Amino acid sequence: MKKLPISIVCLLAILSCNPSQENSKDIYNAPATVWTPEKANQWYGQQPWLVGSNFNPSSSINQLEFWMEDTWDSETIDRELGWAESLGMNIMRVYLHDLMWKHEQESFTNRLEEYLEISARHGIKTMFVLLDDVWNPVPKYGTQPKPVPHLHNSGWVQSPGAAILGDTSRHNELEGYIKGVLSHFANDERVLLWDIYNEPDNVAQNNENEVKNKHDYSLVLIKKVVKWAREVNPSQPITSGIWRGEINHWDSPDSLPPVDRFMIENSDVISFHAYDDIDNVKRKIKELRVYGKPLICTEYLARGNGNRFDNVLRLFKEENIAAINWGLVDGKTQTKYPWSSWSETFTAEPDIWHHDIFLIDGTPYDQTEVELIRSLTGKNQ
Repeated sequence: MKKLPISIVCLLAILSCNPSQENSKDIYNAPATVWTPEKANQWYGQQPWLVGSNFNPSSSINQLEFWMEDTWDSETIDRELGWAESLGMNIMRVYLHDLMWKHEQESFTNRLEEYLEISARHGIKTMFVLLDDVWNPVPKYGTQPKPVPHLHNSGWVQSPGAAILGDTSRHNELEGYIKGVLSHFANDERVLLWDIYNEPDNVAQNNENEVKNKHDYSLVLIKKVVKWAREVNPSQPITSGIWRGEINHWDSPDSLPPVDRFMIENSDVISFHAYDDIDNVKRKIKELRVYGKPLICTEYLARGNGNRFDNVLRLFKEENIAAINWGLVDGKTQTKYPWSSWSETFTAEPDIWHHDIFLIDGTPYDQTEVELIRSLTGKNQ
């Protein structure tokens, strides 16, 4: 055997003692890292001003009824996305559910494809939401409950449910779902970006099935989800929106709860929720600007809080912030009722709608609002 030069032998010896080299993968197969501000801003600069809604068809009470084969309603989806198109909207934020992957993987994927085909015909791109910590912690596949009269989001369910979230040994049951959906659409131009986890560690109040010490479990899970997403390395950016309504100093990561800090530091673009009055929305924008990345508001519109299209959407247009309000069409989710409907009794429709834009027949809740949205998106031109 031919001897190697001494210099090469020494180099190989050094490399063999380096744990990072010993445990590393081929650099071209290594998981991607969070986008730099430069890459994020370059991506954002290629987009039009993004305006849209969180979309759930009026015929579905939650994510499961939206996507299950027995209740799939492409006709309603097509009709209601047409109303969104009439406003000049160009993006919808759409929730998925891990139980759909578990029970109907192939047909679920086909329906995702069909949804994207419908939305693309209306000139609308999609932001899929993979996981969600909000409302009922015990999701059940199969026939979904009927809406509780006058109650905001009476049937919405978490993904995953408490049984998986509260048992770290079961978290890996979600890996196939996360990687499967991301991989299938990783280079699909109809999918603009991914919201990997909505409002992690949001606790369902007065629900005995909720996970105890939820913030600990949500932090463990979101770290795994980010790892899985980076291993897929989709062409689209990933994000998870900082959401807490109380006053936090969002420009100071050290002052944030661990989950919030992780969300900020691992999002390719910064997304956030803003149901506050206009002054607090301005404060949030100012604080988030320190990260130097594009801002995407993935939830707003709480008319009773003074959070409306005529002030908040105008502000987002001025600041070039993507704006995705909660709710397009009043339906089974009943989100025209305020959150307070969980603690006080409503017997009739509220005078001021909390969320949503259209009645189920396509009539605007407020024609002035619709005209404003069209003027801001340029649709009336």
